[in-house]
Formats: sequence, C-alpha cells, structure tokens
Amino acid sequence: MDKKLLEILVCPVSKAPLVYDKARQELICKESRLAYPIRDGIPVMLEAEARPLTDEEV
Repeated sequence: MDKKLLEILVCPVSKAPLVYDKARQELICKESRLAYPIRDGIPVMLEAEARPLTDEEV
C-alpha cells in the first residue's frame, strides 16, 4: 500500500483515518468499525463492500 495514498484516504462514513492491515489486505477504520478491502492493489472505499469489525479487532 502506497504510504502517500494512505495518508490522504479517510473512511467515507466517519472521515476518520485508516490503518493498513497488510495480512488481510484491508484498510481498517476503528471509529466506524469497518474494514475496507484492497483488491488488486486498489482500495474499495464503498460502505456496501466493507465488512464490520468484531469486538476483538477494534
């Protein structure tokens, strides 16, 4: 994940910063409790495509 891209991307729901999870290839937003997938190196920043985070992940 490009660090410059990560610096400018925010959660479309909460506008909070995102954390890159390399192992799962996701961008995590702890504020909205959503994980956005990264497919073929491209972040999919759609709420409908995000998965909810479990209590352990937050």
